[in-house]
Amino acid sequence: MIDNNLTLTSLFAFILALAVSFAITPGVKMLAIKIKAVDVPKDERRMHKTPIPRAGGLAIFAGFLASTLFFGRMGVQLRSILLGALLIIVLGVIDDVVSLKPWIKFLGQIIAAMIPVLNGVLVQRFTNPFSHSGYLELGAWAIPVTVLWIVGITNAVNLIDGLDGLACGVSTIATVTMFVIAILYSESQIALLMAALAGACIGFLPYNMNPAKIFMGDTGAMFLGYILAVTSVQGLFKFYAVISFAVPFIVLSLPIFDTTFAIVRRLAHGQSPLHADRGHVHHRLIDLGFDQKQSVAILYTFSAVMGLTAVILATTNESKLIILAVVVLIAFFLGMTLMTVEKRHQKQEQAMLEKMQQKKEETPEDPASDVPSGKEDQ
Repeated sequence: MIDNNLTLTSLFAFILALAVSFAITPGVKMLAIKIKAVDVPKDERRMHKTPIPRAGGLAIFAGFLASTLFFGRMGVQLRSILLGALLIIVLGVIDDVVSLKPWIKFLGQIIAAMIPVLNGVLVQRFTNPFSHSGYLELGAWAIPVTVLWIVGITNAVNLIDGLDGLACGVSTIATVTMFVIAILYSESQIALLMAALAGACIGFLPYNMNPAKIFMGDTGAMFLGYILAVTSVQGLFKFYAVISFAVPFIVLSLPIFDTTFAIVRRLAHGQSPLHADRGHVHHRLIDLGFDQKQSVAILYTFSAVMGLTAVILATTNESKLIILAVVVLIAFFLGMTLMTVEKRHQKQEQAMLEKMQQKKEETPEDPASDVPSGKEDQ
């Protein structure tokens, strides 16, 4: 049964975070310009053509923090989560200004992850439908697995931050999904955290949608990934058999999928997994002929479908869920395939028309065609 008081409090937390984030983003933009946290388009991976301020994640963090401090119950675990988040924010701001080396960011992320982990925020078990207990207990592996999860998701969200509004919007969808599940199971702490995070993201989105006025930068992308990862192994997500780890994995499937294939792709080409490239899913959609808004809408749709699947997984029979998930995914990928084929066909037709037009312009007119024939003179 849904707790009406929790729902109302979550609504207030959402509104406060949204208002703070929306109100201070212009100030954060001016600060970003002042400290030279500006994204200059210097390679083909970047979709924008002019320099744009980044570090907009400071506004998201401010909205989230204000709402959490006002409505949250400050315990040991929440304090450790916020402390780790603060470290992530500092790391992100520095990176947005001076571009840190990957290994320095990675080390900082591990330290930030260890703070809540050592205070009891742990993945304690996996859902295991083949076991009589329904669980696979991690035991001594709990700490390294949790740190790997937090660092992995932190970087996964960062890696999909390649189009205006993409990472922020996908994170919002994931946040709302986790909020709905938390409300259904009356998990007050998770519900309030997710309401605050959703409000902070939505307050920032008007400035971040195409054409973006400010980017959230590594500051925002790493912060969102960190909070989603940490929250996904709290409360109900580590105590209910059906929900344990499977739901957050589904909720965050887009960044997980994109990051996994990025690592495999780079290793296959003999490159470092940290090597930047232009092979992410959003880049591929752009290369197929979709514009930024269309590409973002497609990825929003995928995230929403997976979010709905996660909610159903948390509230219904597992076998029904598996059937539904398979049907939904088949339908989605079939639709994506048809759209891709159509786009490719349109690009080929356009290229052919342009080639014909160019050939026509380059072909000189035949002078003889202007000379009347003798038969016509007669």
